[in-house]
Amino acid sequence: MSDFWLKFFLFLLIYGLLIFFFNRVMRKWFKVKKKKLSSYNHLNKKHKNVDWIIRITFVILIIVGGFYNAIQNPLERIWFLETHIVVFAFILASETVRAVMEKRYAENRNDYKYTLSQLGFISLSLLLIFTTNFFGVFN
Repeated sequence: MSDFWLKFFLFLLIYGLLIFFFNRVMRKWFKVKKKKLSSYNHLNKKHKNVDWIIRITFVILIIVGGFYNAIQNPLERIWFLETHIVVFAFILASETVRAVMEKRYAENRNDYKYTLSQLGFISLSLLLIFTTNFFGVFN
């Protein structure tokens, strides 16, 4: 069991460092300022309202999907209501809205490109990680 946790934390550390260095390189390339870690940094009132609508919608989806799939036979669960799928869809929706708002309203015209590069990198890397079963690390 301790071998699993060692691999798990090592995997998270490597993935976190990979994201950190990718973001650092892309920030320099697009010449954008470092964003706050908080996800509540909205560009304007419209962005704040749309972001909260997305958040509330996905919280409801997680709750409803969790209850629905919990009472189903494990072989009959609805895949798109699984928590990890809903969270991934939330990230896609939220960051896409952020990129659109940055393209329209941000002072630095490269902010949206940076956001899209982050979104693309994280999406592709997570897809690769899950389709390869974590590169076989946990087998």
